[in-house]
Amino acid sequence: MILVTGGAGFIGGNFVLDWLSNSVAEPILTLDKLTYAGNLATLEPLKNDPRHVFVHGDIGDQILVKRLLAEHRPRAIINFAAESHVDRSIHGPSDFVQTNIVGTFNLLECAREYWNGLDGHDKQQFRFHHVSTDEVYGSLSASDPAFTEVKAYEPNSPYSASKAASDHLVRAWFHTYGFPVVTTNCSNNYGPYHFPEKLIPLVILNALNSKALPIYGDGQQVRDWLYVGDHCSAIREVLAKGRLGETYNIGGWNEKANLDVVNTICAMLDDLKPRADGKPYADQITFVKDRPGHDRRYAIDASKVERELGWKPNETFETGIRKTVQWYLDNPQWVEGVVSGSYREWLQKQYS
Repeated sequence: MILVTGGAGFIGGNFVLDWLSNSVAEPILTLDKLTYAGNLATLEPLKNDPRHVFVHGDIGDQILVKRLLAEHRPRAIINFAAESHVDRSIHGPSDFVQTNIVGTFNLLECAREYWNGLDGHDKQQFRFHHVSTDEVYGSLSASDPAFTEVKAYEPNSPYSASKAASDHLVRAWFHTYGFPVVTTNCSNNYGPYHFPEKLIPLVILNALNSKALPIYGDGQQVRDWLYVGDHCSAIREVLAKGRLGETYNIGGWNEKANLDVVNTICAMLDDLKPRADGKPYADQITFVKDRPGHDRRYAIDASKVERELGWKPNETFETGIRKTVQWYLDNPQWVEGVVSGSYREWLQKQYS
C-alpha cells in the first residue's frame, strides 16, 4: 500500500485515479483535510473499490498520522497536501505556513519514526516523495534559461516561500537523518478535476456562463503547462526509479503566455460549443489589475528526468487543452458541486 496525502485535491485526485486505473495496482490510503479545494466527488469512481481507503484528516495531526502508518504500513508516502493558490496566499498567508511548512514537518517526523521502526527490506524500499512547484525558483526574464534542479531558490509569494521551506525540510531530513526522500518540482498543471479558481478552469467556466474572462495585467506572464496525466506518470517513474535525495523537475515543454492560453481556450469553445449569439468567446476577455509580486515567467528544464529515468510528456499543449475543455463540457455535475457560495464570494473579492 502507498499513502497519498492531499489525494482529494486536483493533482492528488488525478494521481489516485490514475494509479488505480490499473487493475493490478497496489492499494492506496488517501488522507485529505478536505479544505475548499479538496473534493470527494473526484474520488467517486472509487467509492466501492476495495483497493482504496479514504481518511478525512490533516497531515499536521501527528496522532492520526502515526496511527495510520502503524495500521496500514505503507511502503511509500506521496505528499501532495498543500495550500497552493498564490492569490489566496497573498490575502491569507497563515494557512500556507501552517499546512505547507508545519504540516510537512509533522508528516516528515511521523514518517521518520515509522521508517526507523521498519526492518530489512521494508526499510530499504521505503520512499517519501515530496511534490513541489517550480515557483520556488522565482521569476525568469524572457531570455533566461529554464529552471534546472540546481537553480537557486528565490520565492516571491507567500505560497512559493512556504513551498520552498517545505522543500528545504525534506532535503534536510535526507542529509541529516538519511531519511529516503525524493522531490519533484512541477510546472503549472491543467486537466480534469481542477478547482475553478486557477486560470484554465476559471476561463472555461466563466466563458460558458457568459462572464468576464479576467486577465491579470497585460496577460504576457509566461508559464510552462503540464497536463496532469503526464505529471502522474512522471511521479510513478520517480517513485519507482528516482535516486534518493534527488530533485527532479517535471515540465511539459509548453511555454505559453496567459493571454495566448485564454485565446486558445476561447477558440476551442467557439468550435466545440459556440455561443448562442454567434459571437466569439474572446469578446469576454477583461484585463484586471495585476496581482502583487506576480512572477513574469516560469520555465522548466525537464531534461534530467528524461535523461535519468526515460520520462517525457505525452501531451502537447494543444492535445492536452482539448481534452481538458472537453472534460469540463462533459462533466457539468462535478462542476456544479464545486462552485459553492463561498467560491463565488472569493471570485468577487479577487476579481472585482
